[in-house]
Amino acid sequence: MSSDKKAVFNHPAPEAMGLLLSRRSGSAKAMGKPGPSKKQLEQILEAGARAPDHGKLFPWRFIVFEGDGRKRAGDILAAAAKADGERDKQVEEERRRFTRAPVVVAVISAAREQHKIPVWEQELSAGAVCQNILIAATALGFVGNWLTEWYAYHPTVKQQLGLKPGERVAGFLYLGTPEDVLEERPRPEMKDIVRWF
Repeated sequence: MSSDKKAVFNHPAPEAMGLLLSRRSGSAKAMGKPGPSKKQLEQILEAGARAPDHGKLFPWRFIVFEGDGRKRAGDILAAAAKADGERDKQVEEERRRFTRAPVVVAVISAAREQHKIPVWEQELSAGAVCQNILIAATALGFVGNWLTEWYAYHPTVKQQLGLKPGERVAGFLYLGTPEDVLEERPRPEMKDIVRWF
């Protein structure tokens, strides 16, 4: 192996470890501007796409909501909520939902059935994409919140957002700047979740 190739795989990154050990989500309800710039968002999505992917299937894709696209998505949510009989107050809350953060990225799981790579592994890859996006956003100084909520599963919303049959929302990732101090949450004790075999 040449020294150039070795350098690609052997690059300790203590700062990355610090980020992983301190990363936490921020509430979408407490996000403000700025959000990632176009260049930063491209980097975040590229980092997301570097997730483990058995078979190199790329069993996921992205829908980005920013600017007026967030309002158009909110109109879809509001219409679905109204059709489902929600009260006017809730309908208007749904209309504003995507405007809570400057940018929302939907990670769409597009797992292939009848393939030698199990669907479960393809779905796990979409989850890894979501985590990579959160880590990349944090590395660039932003905060993220991985949500699904009702609209990720609503057939009308999925159809209006352009999901194809069999596709599922792995997550809506809200990205922005925290307006409140991020408080630590309880974490598991390693002794309770680790078994050495």
